[in-house]
Amino acid sequence: MAAGPRLSKPLMRGGAKGVYRVMDKIFVHALKTEAIVGIFDWERQVKQTVIIDIEISADVRKAALSDSIDDTINYKRIAKGVLTFVEGSKFHLVETLAEHIAMLILEDFGVAWVSISLSKPGAVRSSRDVGVMIERDRNDLEAWQARTAGTQK
Repeated sequence: MAAGPRLSKPLMRGGAKGVYRVMDKIFVHALKTEAIVGIFDWERQVKQTVIIDIEISADVRKAALSDSIDDTINYKRIAKGVLTFVEGSKFHLVETLAEHIAMLILEDFGVAWVSISLSKPGAVRSSRDVGVMIERDRNDLEAWQARTAGTQK
């Protein structure tokens, strides 16, 4: 039987014996925009709708106590940053677009873990949508930066 998608949860190391606990999450669901994404010639000319779900690991306890936006991750800033990036992007694959979104969030907002679900409604006839779901963390960002450093010269 084939394995399903990785269902890991963001973890934080803590305690004297290295016990792990699940972190809180901040999310933005159904962020809808348009982008150039696709492999066919017509897809390279016409923006198509993409829908993005974002989950970010966070410890919201301090913000819950202070009731201050300064003590949490500002999801409006994340949404705006993702929208700006996606609307200006041109990729062939939704996988590539999702990866870039994850790296943008990890790098620009300093979070430990992010999950991206990106779908393209109407891409396959008789299907509501198709897409990809990925999870990335700081280790993935470091590897990404190392790989892309050589290509940006």
